[in-house]
Amino acid sequence: MRLFHFSDDPTIGVFEPRPVRVPSERLQGREWLNGPLVWAIDDIHDFMYLFPRDCPRILVWATPETSEEDRRLLGDWRGTAYIESAWLERLQAATIHRYEMPLEGFEDLQDAGMWVSRIAVVPLAFTALSRLDREFASRGIELKVVDSLTPAKALRETTLHVSAIRIRNARP
Repeated sequence: MRLFHFSDDPTIGVFEPRPVRVPSERLQGREWLNGPLVWAIDDIHDFMYLFPRDCPRILVWATPETSEEDRRLLGDWRGTAYIESAWLERLQAATIHRYEMPLEGFEDLQDAGMWVSRIAVVPLAFTALSRLDREFASRGIELKVVDSLTPAKALRETTLHVSAIRIRNARP
């Protein structure tokens, strides 16, 4: 397994723990997740961050609990990433930076491939990624461009895992 952090900043030499920019409502006992941390994502779920930072997106994939009927919604794909058509040009033009992180010092949150460190982290490697729309197929992820993300919210009624990121930036 490998861990990554994605950023639009190509100059990070050390990741210092910092609080999240927009705190989330957390389960009791997990409020600390809004505090100073370094965040990383595992290589299985890295497709969740192959976007310009503020791009709204809905990501879905099967879990062991997903019904066979709902698995058919994915077709031959491992998962699907939905973005609005207004973001496609930015996705194609963006360059993001993938920092590979050491495994030491990170805690597995047991939640969609997310890991956190409470201490500063020096990345192991750095890769610039461009033409992000071409990064999904090799990961088994279908990129679906839709006019609005609103209909995709109905996927929450399925047994698929659904992650919605930066939805506050979606079209009303």
